[in-house]
Amino acid sequence: MRQGLILLAILVALASGVSAAPEASSTLTAIREHGAIRLGHRLSSVPFSYLDENGQVVGYSHDLAMKIVEAIRQRLGQSDLPVELVPITSGNRFRLITKGEIDFECGSTTHNTTRARLVSFSNTIFIIGTRLLTRRDSGIADFNDLGGKRVITTAATTSERLLRQMKEDRRIDLTLITARDHGESFLTLATGRADAFMLDDALLYGERAKASQPDDWIVTGTPRSFEAYGCMMRKDDPAMKQLVDDTLTRLMTSGEAERIYRRWFMQPIPPKQLNLNFPLSDSMRALFQEPNDKPFQ
Repeated sequence: MRQGLILLAILVALASGVSAAPEASSTLTAIREHGAIRLGHRLSSVPFSYLDENGQVVGYSHDLAMKIVEAIRQRLGQSDLPVELVPITSGNRFRLITKGEIDFECGSTTHNTTRARLVSFSNTIFIIGTRLLTRRDSGIADFNDLGGKRVITTAATTSERLLRQMKEDRRIDLTLITARDHGESFLTLATGRADAFMLDDALLYGERAKASQPDDWIVTGTPRSFEAYGCMMRKDDPAMKQLVDDTLTRLMTSGEAERIYRRWFMQPIPPKQLNLNFPLSDSMRALFQEPNDKPFQ
């Protein structure tokens, strides 16, 4: 009897030890088994994640992503672990994450409560407002001026949802056009097939910087929403989220994230070496002081 009680106590202790052990990360396990980190990136989200004149992936978000890559390598003890760069779009990014075809992405993906039911988001990496890009002489200064106008936005973005709501709720007689990516959206605007382009303000400044005559274009309008960008990962993987959040927190509180910000928003950037002149906002400064993963909606 005594031996049975001792054995039972041992089994209970072992079971408790197993349940108390840190939960393994399915993403880190998948990376180890695959032998590479599959990093999703955007093709034309200037200045967050895009291709430069040499076809190399660059940008503010990409710099942060590569810091996360280094943290993964350190965690797995594989300093030479390769990175597979996988191009993504607004339309396929969630499917690629949920199917495990990419391990994480850092681009210009908005974190909101609806999306958080499907995927996991890191601490916020950027805070934006949704505004308009239009020709300086278009006569469009705010959203109330869009009646009878053709408005382009990138498909499967929050701006598309907001424009549809605006058209329905406020009965603004606008023609909504969608494009595959931000570059195509701006091309539609620049060639006169649209009168205004709605998107996140930082991305609009990026598209303006790519224009042949940037001074011909203005970013205008009272923001229709404020949104938080985050890096996106598979849901229910707290170990991976903790690694990503810890990395971003270190970058932000040490001042390194602000140095990365200045490189991409306050200095000349490829491909045309233009300066976006987009100073760090008060909300971004507060974020760097106290990193968090709270969405705006």
